[in-house]
Amino acid sequence: MRRTVLWMVALAALAAALPPAWQAATAEEKKAEPKKAPAFTLEDVDGKKVSLSNYAGKIVVLEWGNPHCPPWMRVHRAGTFQTLAEKYKDQGVVWLQINSNRKSNRETNRKFAEQEKLTFPYLDDHTQAVAKAYGAQRTPHMFIIDRNNVIAYEGAIDDDPPGKKEPEKRLNYVDQALAEVLAGKPVSVPLTKPYG
Repeated sequence: MRRTVLWMVALAALAAALPPAWQAATAEEKKAEPKKAPAFTLEDVDGKKVSLSNYAGKIVVLEWGNPHCPPWMRVHRAGTFQTLAEKYKDQGVVWLQINSNRKSNRETNRKFAEQEKLTFPYLDDHTQAVAKAYGAQRTPHMFIIDRNNVIAYEGAIDDDPPGKKEPEKRLNYVDQALAEVLAGKPVSVPLTKPYG
């Protein structure tokens, strides 16, 4: 018992003797490192290859979607994704929608894109390789990639998983994060739990 107490006293004395610069470095190390966005190339509904590298220096939104997912369809049918894509397109924001459903293919995606009048690329990831690279497991699962190819935001589209809030009381995380990135500010809520 006495030996344990002596060790504790010795460790406390050592910690107190360490210089403040070392302590600051340790605190910095605890902060999450900026996560670079994994590179990818996928085909759109016309068979055109779309690579993340095509948009180097731009802000890119990745939206994982699945027409067979009720929560995603609810948000989609409310026009949330399309409205945000339109709102920010003149500010150089690129919106890419990715379908990682194993049963999806270019033809089913093309029919859906035409039926829903999508105005942004709808990409096929039926192998789920890109979903795995990003850790996307739900739809919608959103990622905002800044001009430095760093993931600035990851998570849910908003704070309303059941879809029961009035629109004016709903916090749209993606809208908020895009406004902050475009203003050169740190993203105030960089990570949330996706639902779907």
